[in-house]
Amino acid sequence: MPEADAAAGTEPVRIDPITFAVLKSALDTIVDEMAGTVMRTARSPIVRDVLDYSATLCDRNGLILSQAKTVALHLGAVPDAMEVIVSRFAGSVRPGDVFILNDPYAGGMHLPDIFMIRPVFEGERLQGYSVVVAHHCDMGGRVPGSNAADSTEIFQEGLRIPPSRLYAGGEPNETLFDLIRTNVRVPDLVMGDLDAQLAACTIGEREIRRLVARHGERELHAYFDALLDYGEELTRKGIAAWPDGTYRFTDYIDGDGFSDAPIPICCAIIVDGDSLVVDFDGSSPQVRGAINATFSFTKSSAYLAVRCALSQDVPNNAGVYRAITVTAPKHSILNPDMPAPVAARALTGYRVVDAVLGALAKVAPERIMAAGEGGNTVIAIGGYDKQTAEPFILVDMINGAWGGRRDKDGVEGITNPAQNMSNLPIETLEARYPLRMEEYALRPDSCGAGRFRGGLGLSRQYRILADDTILQVRADRTATLPYGLFGGEPGTPSRNILDPDGRRTELPGKFTRLVGRDTVIRHEQAGGGGNGDPLERDLGAITEDLRNGKISGNYAEIRHGVVFAADGVTIDVAGTAARRDGMRDEREKDRR
Repeated sequence: MPEADAAAGTEPVRIDPITFAVLKSALDTIVDEMAGTVMRTARSPIVRDVLDYSATLCDRNGLILSQAKTVALHLGAVPDAMEVIVSRFAGSVRPGDVFILNDPYAGGMHLPDIFMIRPVFEGERLQGYSVVVAHHCDMGGRVPGSNAADSTEIFQEGLRIPPSRLYAGGEPNETLFDLIRTNVRVPDLVMGDLDAQLAACTIGEREIRRLVARHGERELHAYFDALLDYGEELTRKGIAAWPDGTYRFTDYIDGDGFSDAPIPICCAIIVDGDSLVVDFDGSSPQVRGAINATFSFTKSSAYLAVRCALSQDVPNNAGVYRAITVTAPKHSILNPDMPAPVAARALTGYRVVDAVLGALAKVAPERIMAAGEGGNTVIAIGGYDKQTAEPFILVDMINGAWGGRRDKDGVEGITNPAQNMSNLPIETLEARYPLRMEEYALRPDSCGAGRFRGGLGLSRQYRILADDTILQVRADRTATLPYGLFGGEPGTPSRNILDPDGRRTELPGKFTRLVGRDTVIRHEQAGGGGNGDPLERDLGAITEDLRNGKISGNYAEIRHGVVFAADGVTIDVAGTAARRDGMRDEREKDRR
């Protein structure tokens, strides 16, 4: 192991491999304990059950040391938030201070995501920062949940909190607490989730102080620096193994809710030795709807996608970012100007991940899966109880399917790789909200065919049991399908259906509308793309999918060239082989 740089007049700290490994594991354990604390103490279902939050520890320069196994898309944006806090409060940070922010144009991502940052001191000396980001169920604004895709400026989206002291020297900023409490629809839940964030930050503070006591300040920070260098070293080693060159991929968002025109996300991966550039030149200008993504979030999405292509041994710290440069045009959907709306920016982050992975499939094909469901679908339902006048806000995030992998099928009913989140249990949903879930199921035949198929999409069907309710839907992949790789076919499109058992009206992917009691809304999520030639799929795997009801006989015949025996169930092996040869011949003729 290397020696850490020496302070003036002192010998360098010799980095012992065993102590290095122990401290690395200690930091990983601390952030996971922080994450567990949020889950156990949060008040709102979106934090406690859906798990839309993140936890991390930073060194005294604000650089990420370790990340919890939480929402990955949050964490790459932490450096920008830390940069704002460190510069804004330089020289005035004291023990007992706690900072928060959510302003997308001052270190944040979108208004529901509140960053809480607790400096860690030993005596009067700063040791690091304990950070928790949580998606709050409401931040005020024009619609319940503060997450609508059809807002047209940031001022409609809710309460903007600039970088601020929530606590000063351990004393609460009652004015700021009152301001938040007054501007949100469900203050008990919001304030409860802020308390959960504070509890987790306090645990991070406590454990860092314990490490200082055990190892000494000088030695501990030498190991922190070595850990960041290690992250950079492994990242550069992984990139250096890839062939130099420029690799391009373009994916699309269906529209912004005001226009159905496809919105391009253009990505160029430039590999040069042991460094890499992710360039989004050519991507769409910023749009009218609220799917614009702050540049911090764009960078976070790009870092995450590159990290997915690297070895599992690479630690998740700021050293990784040193080898990766991300650029996006100003005034674009990936780097918008104030006052562009950004509430539904997560959708664009998912498409950034898809575009970067599409380009990386040309660099490291063995490590990249086909496109998944396109990121979670958000169904937001809010209103007031007619008897008590109490507000309710459901923000349901539907997590669906992975694409097919190089040697395995995609997975269904699982979080998108960018998230680490969970589907809200039906029991919780029906117990807390005036809703009934009439269906929660996998969608047969929704997977993209391939040698390894994509995962099946999900369907969720809600009946609303309240009057005058605001329904918001943020979905995608209704027109641009999840791509397949290496001959795999795309997944099926997503759909939103009003009154599916009655008049059955198909709705767009993104909308907000007022609905009444007994309204039924059904969302069918896209399936993941396939990987590899569908005509090479193993017949045993096809039989298992048929037995489990994941695909139909018609799907097997059309997509995989299956020929069934006279009983209509058993696969005719010889007949299937002959039909597949014929389909390959036809495909070759079409290519010519």
